[in-house]
Amino acid sequence: MTITRVNRFIEERSRPPVPADGNWPTPRLYPAPEFPFKGLQKAQPEGYIQSAGTPTESAIVVDVGASTLKVGWSFDKNPRFLIPPLLAKYKDRKYNKYCAFVGYDTYADATTRGQIRNAFEAYTSVPVAWDVMEGILDYTFIKLGVTGEGSINRPIVMTEPVANLGYTRRTMNELLFEGYGALSVSYGLDSLFSYRYNKGTSGLVVSSGHAATHVIPVLDRKPQLQSCARLNWGGSQAQEYLMKLIRLKFPHFPARLYMEHMESFLKQFAYMSNNYQEEITHYLDWKGLEAGNDITIQYPFTEQVVVEKSAEEIARQEERKKESGRRLQEQAAKMRLDKLVKKEQDLLYYENVLQQYQNAPTKKEQKRILDDEEFKDEAAIERMIKDLKQKIQKSRNKDLGNPADEETLEEQLNKFPLLEVPDDQLDEDGIKEKRHQRLMKSGVEARIRAKQEKERERARIAEGKRRDEEHRINHPSDWIAGRRAQRSALLVKIKEQARAKADSSNRKGLASQARMKTLANLASDGPKRKRRGGGDYDDDFGANDEDWGVYRSVAREEASDDEEPEPDPEVELRAVEKELLEYDTNFTENDTLDAQNDWTKSLMHAFLRGPLPGGEESQREMHQLHLNVERIRVPEVIFQPSIAGIDQAGIVEIIEGIVMNRFNDPAQQRALLKDVFLTGGNTLFRNFEERLKSELTSALPTGFTTNVRAASDPVMDAWRGAATWWSGSSTSERAAATVSRPEYLEKGSDYIKEHDLGNSISPAFT
Repeated sequence: MTITRVNRFIEERSRPPVPADGNWPTPRLYPAPEFPFKGLQKAQPEGYIQSAGTPTESAIVVDVGASTLKVGWSFDKNPRFLIPPLLAKYKDRKYNKYCAFVGYDTYADATTRGQIRNAFEAYTSVPVAWDVMEGILDYTFIKLGVTGEGSINRPIVMTEPVANLGYTRRTMNELLFEGYGALSVSYGLDSLFSYRYNKGTSGLVVSSGHAATHVIPVLDRKPQLQSCARLNWGGSQAQEYLMKLIRLKFPHFPARLYMEHMESFLKQFAYMSNNYQEEITHYLDWKGLEAGNDITIQYPFTEQVVVEKSAEEIARQEERKKESGRRLQEQAAKMRLDKLVKKEQDLLYYENVLQQYQNAPTKKEQKRILDDEEFKDEAAIERMIKDLKQKIQKSRNKDLGNPADEETLEEQLNKFPLLEVPDDQLDEDGIKEKRHQRLMKSGVEARIRAKQEKERERARIAEGKRRDEEHRINHPSDWIAGRRAQRSALLVKIKEQARAKADSSNRKGLASQARMKTLANLASDGPKRKRRGGGDYDDDFGANDEDWGVYRSVAREEASDDEEPEPDPEVELRAVEKELLEYDTNFTENDTLDAQNDWTKSLMHAFLRGPLPGGEESQREMHQLHLNVERIRVPEVIFQPSIAGIDQAGIVEIIEGIVMNRFNDPAQQRALLKDVFLTGGNTLFRNFEERLKSELTSALPTGFTTNVRAASDPVMDAWRGAATWWSGSSTSERAAATVSRPEYLEKGSDYIKEHDLGNSISPAFT
């Protein structure tokens, strides 16, 4: 089949314009976030003093959040203290005292950070470490200026999560009534307090906090908890997901990453995309990256100082190198001259020895001369003289620059005369010399055969090129298809080599495991124990040529000099691509491997390093994090939980299911959709409100009007709602929602009063 047309389904990445001066602009660097240590927070006892006049009317309001506890008085407009539910205890060996740090104080130094404990179970709003919770409440009441001995002697209004566990509420009641002597305790849902503070009557309360996201329908100020739904996604899950993405993106990042860093990244850089599918498609385009889609975060590093030399220093260094080279050349010439003189002296000496041997009157005298000079016979002396003459002549030709007169291999074959003489015509020395000449002739014949083999190989290659050229001319489509198949095979080979090279340094990789398995098999093939007394044990290793291949399978180094090296696949690939560029009209420069490895067209480079060229790896670049697609991918999970592997419906599907399936009255449906209320810290992403309204409008049937609004302060309004509820409600309204100390003593810690702002024990379905 002939290829007639090529269609591109993926748009080609356009190359960014190169600056006129050749220097790319320096990206804006954001410093790595610090730990949120606030320093000393002074106590504020004036609130406790103010409440002394009306102790039963002035309540301590505590918004118990899994991320932050907000504490203040019911007559305050804002909470006095914001405290993370953290506690660190350790023993100071210098002073031999136990120290306790609460909230932001736990980030004071490395010692306190290493001992941090959270009052809540990870990724939930359920307190499990009650000793930590008690320490946090102790710290809170001390900062509020409570001076009562063993008792706070004030009412407490406290928030709790949706469907709070009975055990959690019971333990908290015991702690507040018996540990702190509270006059009364009122519990309510933080999201309903926030909705009340923002003047809501009927609508859908979407509360996305640190641990989870809840959707609570409210009709005429009454929460329909039987129709409430939960999505297991909140701020803590978003932080963990961002941590996993960064670790997967930068597996060898040298600095240590903390969840506090992830929280800072989400608050500062993440935002909700108005059209995720469209924006993620073009997010890594150069125009978007240069516009600010890529955020570079610089962590502390220590750069290696490289002293740059001036031009004068470089010139002096080059001159010293030249002078050193001249001295070495002079020394080498002097050494060659000394060796030549030594060889000439040896030549004269051995010629004199040969003359003495030939003039010796007796064989005994000849034998004495041979023994003194350590020669076997006269032929050995002659060979020594011949070798010295050749070496002297070669050295002189080299010094004079004359080409060496080397004999051809065919001429060397005619220089073994004794091989034609029968053995019965030779004496003992002649037979030895004949054996030596036979060995020398075998070496010359081997070189002749190797030379002929090379000539045949060159002829075979030339014939192959000729046939290939004929095939290209006569069948161009088949020739191009063959070259493309060859190129694909070479690309696969290059990838396999790169994978094997990366895997060779991994002790747990497949290559290392195969190598160790081979070594273990070799060790198990030998004798199990050392044999005594010797023996004729033989494992026959090496009898077959395949046995020696085991060394290549376990070796990590490249092939030795005596082995024929394998051809470089990259060199072969470039040769094939050169031919395709010349003869294949559908193969362009953009299809070559060099073009595909160009950083300006690499999606991975844009993903990892942003819009700037990647130079040599430096400590500065190694300590940089680049956030781009993560900025919209993490917030998007609340709409598409499958992105993070959560098997739940998104927030839009949940709202649609609640409104359309759990409420049959169209009036109630319209009342719920008329006021979709957003609260909680996880709704602070930019464009969250607009995106939710757009998605609901697209998902709901025609004729329904959707209005989405956010709380005036999604983080603080829950506390403010609880404070205004206590201070603005009548005594009877508060009594209907409050468990007093006498009621606790009479009815136990499990006793709860249901009200319009709190949980229900068993909500009735209507």
